[in-house]
Amino acid sequence: MKKLVIFDLDGTLLNTIADLAASTNHALASLGFPTHDTAAYPFMVGNGINKLFERALPEGEKTEDNIRRVRQAFVPHYDAHNADASSPYPGIPELLHTLQSQGIQLAVASNKYQAATEKLVAHYFPHITFTAVFGQREGINVKPDPTIVFDILRIANVSKDEVLYVGDSGVDMQTAINAGVTSCGVTWGFRPRAELEALHPDYIVDKAEEIHL
Repeated sequence: MKKLVIFDLDGTLLNTIADLAASTNHALASLGFPTHDTAAYPFMVGNGINKLFERALPEGEKTEDNIRRVRQAFVPHYDAHNADASSPYPGIPELLHTLQSQGIQLAVASNKYQAATEKLVAHYFPHITFTAVFGQREGINVKPDPTIVFDILRIANVSKDEVLYVGDSGVDMQTAINAGVTSCGVTWGFRPRAELEALHPDYIVDKAEEIHL
């Protein structure tokens, strides 16, 4: 029996792509770099914002200094606008309420920076009590490094076999594999089903209500 469900955030609980695209384009444009269509961004996100900016910058401009400059322009804009167009995926609020009512612990493990992760979870799921909400933290490796999962397990005081990890990308499936926990891929997020299938997760679901413990 699973006692804890760990969810990825972007592409799993929330569709955040429009706001991520808008803030990245704002930062790029402010520095004189070309912008991208929103449709290009699902394949840029998932490995933390520095990797997002590296992918968004033009060839020949992917320097550490430019990534830092884009980040400086992105963060204030995203902090102000990260809930403009984002929304939970269908069935997600109901799923979280159901799991909570069953006494299942809930947690979030995201590669989004910590402040934005906390803000979005509090904004969209105010009636859900999460055991832990972790984003990208200073000095902690991003997913697929399993440290974020191990930190949550210690707080929840559960064993690996009592955990279900739910995410929408290959990064998430690799995180679950690296942590030695049960993996569940969701097909409604940012990445194609084939990316999930390539890593052979324990489960793949097409709707939130298909997640059973």
